[in-house]
Amino acid sequence: MVMRLYVDSQFISPYAMSAFVSLIEKGLNFEIETVDLAARAHYSASYATTSITRRVPTLVHEDFALSESSAISEYLDEGFVGNRLYPAELKNRSRARQVQAWLRSDLVPLRDERPSVVVFQGARKSSLSNAARASVDLLFSAVDGLLKVGAENLFSDWSVADVDLAMMLNRLIMHGDPVPDRLVTYAAHQWHRPSVRAWLAKNDRYRVK
Repeated sequence: MVMRLYVDSQFISPYAMSAFVSLIEKGLNFEIETVDLAARAHYSASYATTSITRRVPTLVHEDFALSESSAISEYLDEGFVGNRLYPAELKNRSRARQVQAWLRSDLVPLRDERPSVVVFQGARKSSLSNAARASVDLLFSAVDGLLKVGAENLFSDWSVADVDLAMMLNRLIMHGDPVPDRLVTYAAHQWHRPSVRAWLAKNDRYRVK
């Protein structure tokens, strides 16, 4: 049975992108089903039977449906062969999952003031508030402690956490906010990974280039 991945119809959800990239990296066959979030289709009764959280992404594999992008990535990594999505070494694997959880739960002012439409649709927003600038400082400080100078990935090999971190950095980079050069280089490297480019190709802003 071919897997089915439910994503937002505009292809601007960073979490849907993360799950999509995970499937591509594992080399799995899957279909995409889009959900119109603007029309609140994710709150429909029919979708509720598929996704208990009524969110995207949701992965359906046989009779099993799973929401939350990091949970999907872990399911795919532990259940299927292909490129590793997380480091093999326990401490690095735990760190990668920590990074994912942190990016999803913290830095709220930054995510609010530089939403994903900045990255995927070129939206322009006002200057960052003091709260958002504090989030930026926290982000840069954390990355300085995680990313070795000159490294292309957080760990010796690529992991899905690299895509999630690059997405957070690109909220600033693609808006023209100041970002240290080495972090710009890191984010650009992640953004040119074939699995990421496959997601971007589904977005109107990138498709025309």
